[in-house]
Amino acid sequence: MAKRKIVHIDEEKCDGCGLCVPNCAEGAIQIIDGKARLVSDTYCDGLGACLGHCPKDAIKIIEREAEEFDEEAVKEYLGKKDDAKKAHAHMHHTGCPGSQMRQINRSAQEQSDVKVTSKLRQWPVQLALVPPNAPYFENADLLITATCVPFAYGNYHNDYLKDRAVVVGCPKLDDIEFYTEKLEEIIRVNDLESITVLRMQVPCCGGISMAAKTARDRSGVNIPIKVVTIGIEGEVIGKEYI
Repeated sequence: MAKRKIVHIDEEKCDGCGLCVPNCAEGAIQIIDGKARLVSDTYCDGLGACLGHCPKDAIKIIEREAEEFDEEAVKEYLGKKDDAKKAHAHMHHTGCPGSQMRQINRSAQEQSDVKVTSKLRQWPVQLALVPPNAPYFENADLLITATCVPFAYGNYHNDYLKDRAVVVGCPKLDDIEFYTEKLEEIIRVNDLESITVLRMQVPCCGGISMAAKTARDRSGVNIPIKVVTIGIEGEVIGKEYI
């Protein structure tokens, strides 16, 4: 045991979004019981590659008594994780509350045969595919949509998509830094009228609003961002400006 630099996670701030996990190459951080936790002191090199990826600012580097970083132990640990992934490829469980299985029962009264006309004005829509200088972004009201929102929120087209340019992405499954860089360029090169982010209530979805905020701040453009949070059962549960 020796005093050295090591990651410290404030569990009171942590909401279990999981954005820090892929940024730790050693696999030292995992989501356990809905919180980011340090799996073992020996897996943490204390260099802080995970810093800056937490929307709650729950991670920092401190100095304390800890076991020395063990590179060989990390290799063995990562090898076992890869084997486990292959053995259980048919299963998907990360410990994130947003991955918990549930069934939503809709009453007959909630069902409707009313047809909604698509309000989509562009193609493509995936954030990974749209060109930042596409003509439909210029002077546009930009709608940044988490992938699950249109499935959960029934009146998505009329209430939010209408008259807006849209980009869609999943902050849990995709590269959040890539999203941030793409959004930064879209905001910087286009004279946007407004930015609205639609996210789900699950913690990991907070990554898309954080990407939008970081992109806006990096771009140097002073424009407010409206964040609308949609509940699992399709209700609007929160609105705020960031």
